[in-house]
Amino acid sequence: MFKGLGNLASLIKQAQSMGTQMPAKTEELKSKRVTGSAGGGMVTVQADGLGMVLSVSIDDVLSNKGDMEMVQDLLPAAINDAMTKAKALHVEMMQEFTGGIQMPAGFDDMLKQMSGLPETSNENNETTPENDNENEGETK
Repeated sequence: MFKGLGNLASLIKQAQSMGTQMPAKTEELKSKRVTGSAGGGMVTVQADGLGMVLSVSIDDVLSNKGDMEMVQDLLPAAINDAMTKAKALHVEMMQEFTGGIQMPAGFDDMLKQMSGLPETSNENNETTPENDNENEGETK
């Protein structure tokens, strides 16, 4: 009847340790940068790993044309692209953070679902967040 108590005590100890490390992990995410883009790079958005938008860049071609309708279409797409990448950073950090803890089966999938990340299967049939617009030089 009490077989699982040792595991439970260990889990509680690990959770307490995680609680003290969380502020450092939050700062780590805040220091990371992701870039989302739309319209072939005509609109780019830079955000931190927490999802806070830091800058927006609109190509001169768009701004000189004064095509506000296109800017209004591309800006949300670029922001959403950056947010997806920021969420992927957060999920990756949480997976690293909880790596030593025996999580229930399907916990990684649940994290991805909670973050709203799309899932794809890689060559090892593992489920991974989709990242089709990877920017070179950006922290992933």
